[in-house]
Amino acid sequence: MTKFYWLQEPKAWRGTGDLSRARHKWGGLPGLQCPECGATWAGSATAYPSVDLSSLPQRTAFEEARPEPFDEFVRLRELVRPLVPPGAQLLPGAEFGPLVGTATGTFSPIFFYFVQMPVMHREALEKLQAEGVRGLKGFPTELRFRQKNHPELVELEILPHGRLHIDCLPPDRPPRCLKCGRNGFKRPDDLILDAASLPENLDLFRLTDFEATFICTERFVDAVRRLELHEAVFRELPLR
Repeated sequence: MTKFYWLQEPKAWRGTGDLSRARHKWGGLPGLQCPECGATWAGSATAYPSVDLSSLPQRTAFEEARPEPFDEFVRLRELVRPLVPPGAQLLPGAEFGPLVGTATGTFSPIFFYFVQMPVMHREALEKLQAEGVRGLKGFPTELRFRQKNHPELVELEILPHGRLHIDCLPPDRPPRCLKCGRNGFKRPDDLILDAASLPENLDLFRLTDFEATFICTERFVDAVRRLELHEAVFRELPLR
């Protein structure tokens, strides 16, 4: 049986890379104000660097981060749905287009410090693909570096798949909002994966119910270790 791991950031990075001045070119979906549960939120951690909104007449509506009434959020979400990969959740706050802006410091081969901006050295991505790691898709960035010698960074488009098993969720959790889909509770510390929900042909993905959680397979872990791309912590997770 395939083993699955929680890919976590190390407590201390060897590099000094900083993407705090970077953003996605086309902005993203606004937050929403839900008339059912009363929450105002923008919980997505997923960006879609493959998406180009240049042909969309309403593209300026995605440039400014702000909350919108639910019906307006739905209208904007459906405008971009034909442009995103199949199966995209398109939660409030999802971002589009390549990374633009300034990058500073040194970047390790795997740099997932910003969960909405998972980047890799292009060379590291190509090595992992050559090792047979499945489903990795990297897209060029438009980042500017202050230093002359810097790696070519690509941003991974990591889609949501799979979910947590009900046995690891708090029993007194509030129900998921049927209108906006919001989970009104925090991710548990001890994760159990729902085995039946996990993809069979991907070695790296996010969880659908907690998009900031990266999950990878034993194949991915073995390749990272064999290639000595060690800037990550892997925690094996139980299945149920």
